[in-house]
Amino acid sequence: MAIYVVAVSGGVDSVALLDMLSKTTDNEIIVAHFDHGIRNDSAEDAIFVETLAGHYGFAFETKRVALGPNASEEKARDERYGFLRDVAARTNGRIVTAHHADDAVETIAINFHRGTGWRGLAVLDSDIFRPLLHLSKEELLEYAHKHGLEWREDSTNASDAYLRNRLRKNTRTLDLGTKRELLALRSQQIESKRLIEAEVVALVGSGPSYGRYFFAHIPVTVAVECLRAITGARLTRPQLERLLLAIKTAQPKSTYEAGSGLTFDFTTRNFSLSLLK
Repeated sequence: MAIYVVAVSGGVDSVALLDMLSKTTDNEIIVAHFDHGIRNDSAEDAIFVETLAGHYGFAFETKRVALGPNASEEKARDERYGFLRDVAARTNGRIVTAHHADDAVETIAINFHRGTGWRGLAVLDSDIFRPLLHLSKEELLEYAHKHGLEWREDSTNASDAYLRNRLRKNTRTLDLGTKRELLALRSQQIESKRLIEAEVVALVGSGPSYGRYFFAHIPVTVAVECLRAITGARLTRPQLERLLLAIKTAQPKSTYEAGSGLTFDFTTRNFSLSLLK
């Protein structure tokens, strides 16, 4: 029997997910609620979710931080997933979230708005279990109404301070056919990503050292992908491009700090990776 760490905000999506799981799985469920401290009334969400967990007879885990009303989407997300991964590590569980099809479309829109590489379509693909990606927001609302579920509305969802909210006004107007095309492209891109990553692993090997000549003579796009694999995707694309330049030009016996605690030591022919302590 598996252990599911289910992220429940108190909104309709996660409330519907929790109700579905209560009826369709025999796995152990831990309800995990993270209070960002962004809204004045966020503590009421925690009380609501704790009561909901008790209604189903599920264990409850929560954490509150005080990010404040000016917190960025990225900061809030990082803090939330840090909490979820901590709970999952302590309980040997798997994180489950209520992301749905419209969330995937919105995330694709965000990536293209910001400027993206080929991974821009391969969104919401990780070790996290997202069982609702085949359902739309409308279908989740219909489920919640049909089963008499109650939920809380997050007032920040209407705020234009967040990019996702601003883009949502446009993605909502997309017809169903367009959304399905985007989701189909997402699935194709995820499969392509896995094939590419497998090829990259075959190219670079497992280290501990790598040939400078190889990286100096392959196409830049291929080199960047290979370096991304070597660094465990801890560096941004600009950081990877600067690292590639260092691989091509660094003097032997020199060291290069690439960011995120990663350093590279160079010989005449090779380079190796180490972590700053």
